[in-house]
Amino acid sequence: MTKASASEDSTVKDSPASDTRVVRQERIAGKRIISKSVLGLISSFMLIPILIVLFAWTQPVADIWSHMTDYVLPQVLKNTVILLLMVTVIAGSIGTALAWLTSMYRFPGQRFFSWALMLPLAMPAYVLAFVTVGIVDFSGPLQTGLRDLGISTAIPSVRNVWGAGLILSLAFYPYVYLLARQAFLSQGRRAIEAGQMLGLSRSRVLFRLALPQALPWIIGGLLLATMETLADFGAVSVFNVDTFTTAIYKAWFGFFSLTTAAQLAALLIGVVFIVVLFEQYWQARRGNAVTQGSNRRLEASTPAKLTMTLLCTLVFSIAFLIPFLQLFYWTATNFRQDFDARYIDFVTNSLMIASMTTLLIAFLAIIIAWIKRQYSDKTTKLMITLANLGYVVPGTVLAVGVFIPIAWVDNQLIAIGITSKQVLSGSVIVMLLALSTRFMTVSFQPIDRQLQRLTINQEAAAKLLSDSPLQRWRQVVLPILKPGMLTALLMGFVEVMKEMPITLMTRRQGWDTLAVRVFEMTSEGMWARAALPSLLIVLVGLIPVWILLRQSDKNS
Repeated sequence: MTKASASEDSTVKDSPASDTRVVRQERIAGKRIISKSVLGLISSFMLIPILIVLFAWTQPVADIWSHMTDYVLPQVLKNTVILLLMVTVIAGSIGTALAWLTSMYRFPGQRFFSWALMLPLAMPAYVLAFVTVGIVDFSGPLQTGLRDLGISTAIPSVRNVWGAGLILSLAFYPYVYLLARQAFLSQGRRAIEAGQMLGLSRSRVLFRLALPQALPWIIGGLLLATMETLADFGAVSVFNVDTFTTAIYKAWFGFFSLTTAAQLAALLIGVVFIVVLFEQYWQARRGNAVTQGSNRRLEASTPAKLTMTLLCTLVFSIAFLIPFLQLFYWTATNFRQDFDARYIDFVTNSLMIASMTTLLIAFLAIIIAWIKRQYSDKTTKLMITLANLGYVVPGTVLAVGVFIPIAWVDNQLIAIGITSKQVLSGSVIVMLLALSTRFMTVSFQPIDRQLQRLTINQEAAAKLLSDSPLQRWRQVVLPILKPGMLTALLMGFVEVMKEMPITLMTRRQGWDTLAVRVFEMTSEGMWARAALPSLLIVLVGLIPVWILLRQSDKNS
């Protein structure tokens, strides 16, 4: 190389353009480090309660576990298996059948039932449980009415595992219905037309063509239903059925052994993770399972149409309409007796914790979704998965996982003399941490989906219009994010309003919400007095169902 060329190379390396490029690369590297650090902090924050629960096995409690192994775990495992099987069979059958009818056939009430059959999602399972028990109990309106008519036939008690399984199936079938209906609408008449060309009847088309194509969607709905079944606490408490969630509660507040509760929670996490693995497998298959088809509906004979209307009416009435009307009746007849100044605290506490949690998880969800958009490496994907892991973990597990480290911090503060009593345990901070971990993905999913609508060209145009990142966000990103943010805020708010075990297990004495009020009244068999807080929760719960229905209509 000549001296002249070497001099030119030196000039190029020392040029302002080269310096600018180096500065830009350093700035990009700095942003990447900061983004990964923030994401790592958030994912660690979400993962710590789960790890705390898993590490509880390092502290065996032999005497209590001897009792649990002999008298508790066998019944818990038996009940859990029965509930999962019942929900799988009943919710799967009801959800799939109704999805097929409302998406493929035209019958009286079809347009109404296509969205009305989603309304049971607005009613928490524990509300449907106690209303059902209140209706069919010996002193309930059903048996009382039969006795007034001179009919003395006793109705078998529903307060057992079979009654719990039936109610949970009715509460969770909409998960199967929603996804299966989307699959059948995507197929349209194409599957039936193809089957008829092969000489198959409509029933054979359903079982041989339509169901195999829609199976990944149906399995996805069933997995959601089974995870909700594993996480349920309120409904099984009403039916006096011991499951992992009730066993965790009793170990903590009955045996006063937080360690035993954590060890039971670790067992439940193992069961949930198996379900999650199946869900990921079916989600991977769901991508190309269905092709777009015509949405024109089929005609059926008059008797068949009436049968379809009757079936939809029966399910809708039992799962939503009758319980909803019963709540109204109980509320109207007991309002003066039940409503007092305490309800101001119930409503205030519910609104406060729901608002605080919703704002926190929406803020964190925006950060996570934006980092996901900027970086697509495996480490980022893993940390995002960990940050959203809490939703598949039951509330009782997270309550234990958050309370243990908070109680340890309290004890350390007492030991070094900063305070003379526990100040963090039982505070709003504990509830906020556990609820945020539980419902992070509720906010993340709609915000992430909405952010995907921001194209690369729009982002590039925004950079040309302004050098200020804050101004670009205000003028370009936020307008696109608004629908997703609204959905995230509303759905997160309502999910926290309905949540029972976390608030029940981590609150301080006397700090009650509407959901806690429902638990207190139902645990004493006061069904009518539990109606007012339940009705308020159900009315608020109709908001995300309406949003979900709108999104489903747009997608179909």
